[in-house]
Amino acid sequence: MTVNLKKLPDPIFITDREPFLRTIHSFLKEDKLAVDTEANSLHAYQEQVCLIQLSTVEKDYIVDPFALDDLSALGEVFFDPAVEKIFHASEYDLNILYDDFGFEFQNLFDTMLAARILGRKKLGLDSLLEEFAGVQSNKKYQRANWGQRPLTDDMLRYAQKDTHYLIKIRDALAEELRESGRWAIAQEDFSLACKVHRRPKKEKLPPCWRIHGSQDLSPQKAAILENLCAFRDRVARQKDQPLFKILGNKTLLALAESAPKSKQTFESLPVTQNTNVKRYKEALWEAIQKGWEASPLLPPERERPDRDTLDRLHALKNWRKKKAREVGLNSAVILPRFLVAEIAKENPKTRAELGEILSDVPLRFEHYWKELLTVLSHY
Repeated sequence: MTVNLKKLPDPIFITDREPFLRTIHSFLKEDKLAVDTEANSLHAYQEQVCLIQLSTVEKDYIVDPFALDDLSALGEVFFDPAVEKIFHASEYDLNILYDDFGFEFQNLFDTMLAARILGRKKLGLDSLLEEFAGVQSNKKYQRANWGQRPLTDDMLRYAQKDTHYLIKIRDALAEELRESGRWAIAQEDFSLACKVHRRPKKEKLPPCWRIHGSQDLSPQKAAILENLCAFRDRVARQKDQPLFKILGNKTLLALAESAPKSKQTFESLPVTQNTNVKRYKEALWEAIQKGWEASPLLPPERERPDRDTLDRLHALKNWRKKKAREVGLNSAVILPRFLVAEIAKENPKTRAELGEILSDVPLRFEHYWKELLTVLSHY
């Protein structure tokens, strides 16, 4: 059945400091706390946490970070090892909570990771809600602007739903993990998830080179695209809107590919019939002309793995796939992808060297270290 949000107990919406502090104090007495966030990535230039949903066994809470100037007390709960924090697909939430507030976590249970370790094919929250709570999720507010205020009662109830059932789902999955003998490996993954913000971030390319097809442009047309991207970024920042709501990547690429030198040619382009192009027509024309005057732009040099590293990576991936097939599990359960890449890069020769790389996953290390070194010995 579809979940009737109005039948859920009223969530407690927290916008004032004193109720916030009282609630946080009560959380420290709980052994389990379900957590989720809502952000505004589809509606703002720079996404930010707009709501933090928290549920105990008995009550649902929604914290409004826009109304509170200090959330540090919540960070104490998140870092308290005595309180288990329950998420579904925690990586995004943990990253954005760290970026916005510096929150770090200990003692985490991720229902998506648990489902994957148990060999489930459907890992989405909707599937787990239906299986363990007998409800179907309503996606009405999936793309809502959570940064708007005031929020409607229906929006708050929608946000409430994502944590209301999490503890029930967690308990069912935890029992399965213990029965299957996979509780220890799950704990290893949960501990690893707490450190997601510490992983090295891939260096982002300049904006124009992130657009598919930009590498095929001539250096001068790439300079035009760079100017078009800079214009779009300025407008998006001023309007506090995501880039795609100003102008799409395909539109900018089409303008750069055409690279008109005359105003008449520019205005005759099919892409200029786009509503947003019409809105910014004069500024876009100026950006194109600045691009013609700019120095030609070459793609940035990117560090590429050498052939030996790529060979090791290929061999390790094949080993991981084979092991996963043998036990009927997702290959990430055998060994997380980022660790496979790290092993290929570092090429450890001894048990001790491999142990340093796999220090956060000691169970995998003890189980697979001989096989991993055997694979590496051929390269």
